[in-house]
Amino acid sequence: MKRYLSILLILILVVGAVFAVRFYQPSNSSEIKNTLITTESTSQQESKDYISPISIDYLRNLTIDSDAPVIEEVLPNGGNYKKYVASYLSEGYKIFGLLAVPETEMPEGGFPAIVFNHGYIPPTLYKTTENYVSYVDVLARNGFVVFKIDYRGNGESEGDPSGSYFSSDYAIDAISALRSLQKHESVSPSRIGFWGHSMAGNLVLRSMLVSSDIKAGVIWAGAVYSYEDFGKYSISDNSYRPPSQPSTSPPSKNRETSPEIQKMRSDPDSVDFNSNFWTSISLTENINYLGHPIQLHHAVDDAVVNIGYSRDLVEVLKGANKDYEFYEYTGGGHNITSPHFDTAMQRTIQFFKANL
Repeated sequence: MKRYLSILLILILVVGAVFAVRFYQPSNSSEIKNTLITTESTSQQESKDYISPISIDYLRNLTIDSDAPVIEEVLPNGGNYKKYVASYLSEGYKIFGLLAVPETEMPEGGFPAIVFNHGYIPPTLYKTTENYVSYVDVLARNGFVVFKIDYRGNGESEGDPSGSYFSSDYAIDAISALRSLQKHESVSPSRIGFWGHSMAGNLVLRSMLVSSDIKAGVIWAGAVYSYEDFGKYSISDNSYRPPSQPSTSPPSKNRETSPEIQKMRSDPDSVDFNSNFWTSISLTENINYLGHPIQLHHAVDDAVVNIGYSRDLVEVLKGANKDYEFYEYTGGGHNITSPHFDTAMQRTIQFFKANL
């Protein structure tokens, strides 16, 4: 009898030990599994909640303001308009620009005005009083206050010249210039438009999606509206590349440094442009925010910015039933030079007069 009880006791102990081990292992496995799920969920949540500093929603939630332009230097008059080097503040940086103010009789409420956004020029070579002055001259002679801004880090302006495609700095500079002009004594604050060339095509459309105070936009040879178009057409300038030399200014908080950007530069075919990240920063995916008319100009023989950029944008504007005009030129290249320059500029003037 004792022998049987001993055997039974041993069996009970063995079964109990096996049960304890099996009970412990699933519990531990479950804990590990739950930890992995939690980690994965956290990663997914962080990705979902990430707001890019170049996304439209990020910019629309910023408070952007600036005081009226400060006259830094009085320049020789430009015929029927006064000309100055002026400055304003953008996120605390002092930005310079060429300011032209008509000498003709000011209309009731003030002159219509244009924030003039230049294309890519190596920032250290850019000159406030030299680049694009012929464009400014034509617009100012036709009765517009024109403020050709330098952007941060360009010429003598403070800050990091981070470009427009992968940083919101230049868009913030342009909207700050808008706010500054709205306080100028000669400007009608409700009659301000944007003009942009090349790189600034991205800047102008981005800014118009952010601020409804930009009542009209004109883009010459503009680039990069969807980022998918960047993958298709690329661009023959250095404005989208990291600077070859480190900036002396602090790194910009508005520059997008996601690995997705590097992937797009090196292997655009591998990019999922339908992801939350890419749709948040795409201008065409946020075209519903465009509330005012836009005019596009592009030469077929543009060797710097493929005309496909403008043609693709037109299809988006058309599909969204937006107010736009589009003009193609058989020649003139990237700057739409003469004889096409005169035609493009006349259309630009007529458009601004009709919409400002």
